[in-house]
Amino acid sequence: MADAKQGSRKADPPSSGRVVAGFPAPQHAHDHCVADALAAADRVCAARGARLTALRRTVLEIIWSRHAAIGAYDILDLLRERGRSAAPVTIYRTIEFLLGMGLVHRIESLNAFIDCGAPGEPHRGQFLICSRCRTVAEIADEGSLARLEADAKRLDFAAERITVEVLGLCAACRAPA
Repeated sequence: MADAKQGSRKADPPSSGRVVAGFPAPQHAHDHCVADALAAADRVCAARGARLTALRRTVLEIIWSRHAAIGAYDILDLLRERGRSAAPVTIYRTIEFLLGMGLVHRIESLNAFIDCGAPGEPHRGQFLICSRCRTVAEIADEGSLARLEADAKRLDFAAERITVEVLGLCAACRAPA
């Protein structure tokens, strides 16, 4: 605690992070998200000389069909419901492509994937994950990541990858039934 003669410590400035993808409102028009994501995916792939094949497009559409994390085997099941079949290895390769293009993110704690709120824009997201409905909000705050990296370096720790995932309950899941 600071000595009274020295004065109180100034409050930390508000986060400089930007909300990349917040929690959707109940009246959210999700069809627009999917259409926007597919258009962004087309632009990103074209700019990078990559092809958004029919399977890649369908998997991306499945991931974007909700704002909740979805696992690879759930994606596989939804593909089968749509009359398409694929081996698990094919789904994982497809997801790796989408990750590499910056179109989706991996949620480590859930072993699942979500849409990227800023497709194709280089950023490292931090994620707020509802433990009940698995909906995810994404924040991009390079300042907080830089502080974590600096703390690791100060402690002589060689950070290989930093993933920030905060589990809790979204407003919709906290609301009384």
